[in-house]
Amino acid sequence: MVQHLPAIVAVLTILLLFGTTWVVGRARMKHGIKAPATAGHPSFERAYRVQLNTIESTVMFLPTLWLASTYSAPLWAGLLGLVWIVGRIWYAAGYLKDPARREGGFVLSSAAWLIMLILAIIGLVRVIAVS
Repeated sequence: MVQHLPAIVAVLTILLLFGTTWVVGRARMKHGIKAPATAGHPSFERAYRVQLNTIESTVMFLPTLWLASTYSAPLWAGLLGLVWIVGRIWYAAGYLKDPARREGGFVLSSAAWLIMLILAIIGLVRVIAVS
């Protein structure tokens, strides 16, 4: 099970991305914002920013998850990945209500990612040093 935790986290990340896409689509319909417009009602704009910020964060998160799980510790990478997802959900929920409430989730997900990056770098350096 431990070796599969990073893959489970990757699937949860895909579901998170789908969720943010769904929220944006719903906001578009609710407020009558036709594509390709990316501005309009503040509620839509918050949903759109949550989606883009989540995509931007995922671009750094997924490679870090796989590097940490491959070169360091799959259990710790997976657990940190779960913390990252919780942080991103917290971030999204806060941002959708009030942009000032996004900070806690941002800090949590960023800290999880940074620790995972350190694990990945340490693991990679060990492997290179041994070869």
